[in-house]
Amino acid sequence: MIVIRGATTIASDTKEEIQRAVSELLEQIESRNSLKRDEVVSLVFSSTSDIHSYYPAKAAREAGFIGCSLFSAQEPDIDGGLPLCIRCMLFVEKNISPSHVYLRGAKVLRKDIAGKINIAIDGPAGSGKSTVAKRLAKEYNILYLDTGAMYRACALKGLEEGIDLNDEAAVVALMRDVKLDVVYENGVQRTLLDGRDVSEAIRENAVSLASSTVSKHASVRMHLVEKQREIAGKMSCVLDGRDIGTFVLPDADFKFYLTASPDVRARRRHEELKAKGMEVDFETLKAEMIRRDEQDMNRAIAPLKQAEDAVRIDTSDMTIDEVVETIKRAMQEKI
Repeated sequence: MIVIRGATTIASDTKEEIQRAVSELLEQIESRNSLKRDEVVSLVFSSTSDIHSYYPAKAAREAGFIGCSLFSAQEPDIDGGLPLCIRCMLFVEKNISPSHVYLRGAKVLRKDIAGKINIAIDGPAGSGKSTVAKRLAKEYNILYLDTGAMYRACALKGLEEGIDLNDEAAVVALMRDVKLDVVYENGVQRTLLDGRDVSEAIRENAVSLASSTVSKHASVRMHLVEKQREIAGKMSCVLDGRDIGTFVLPDADFKFYLTASPDVRARRRHEELKAKGMEVDFETLKAEMIRRDEQDMNRAIAPLKQAEDAVRIDTSDMTIDEVVETIKRAMQEKI
């Protein structure tokens, strides 16, 4: 069983306003969570003390929620609290990641999920940024945009064609004939290179190192950054990379910089590759990761560095759950 939260406000304390607001809120919760009425076990409402004219639970019953238990309570007076506010919790028999809904004036209670937001996560390889970004996207029910996959796809094409990836003119010429698409299927990003799915191939270690070389070219970066900004401008999303908060989305609502010790980062990547059946020498992998970090930190265009307004998190001794909760707390505190 999961719990889905929601809140809304009313313009005035009238029966009609309460009925309209409750119906709208429940319809939005149903739609965003793909719910069926019989999946809702119980509905609990609370309303601020300035609402007297009608019970929100009764409005819910009239809106068609007749097969679940309903309860309404009045909240105590709180100085500075949001006036004319109705909150609800739906207890649902469904195994999903809940999409909480905050409407009207109640959006101020949870700005992190009520409007369009962009979350930027930067850091070196193995710091956990991609795993954390995917988790955040799932929990907030927003898009995860894997920017690194775009550079990796270009690098893979260059390796396959045998060109010198340090030659910017050659890379630019290659990109003119490359068809690079990012598609989303069931909430998962797939990277297509000339029509073929290369989502797995671009994760090979040689491609990772080559993508660092490709990404240092200004013309390549600007071509892909424009596409990333276009996507982020249209919808809420989480982006992870090495220059998201400093260059790609300098005005992102939330910025984080994840890091960890070289040994920890190399061990994580080594275990990840082993799980995929790839045998890589640990010391070689560690040396390559350090070399890539140095190359990215010293490139002329959008180097890897922490944005001035980013929250720095050392993940060396943290689990993914702990990192995710730390980020969520930091976001709520900022709001």
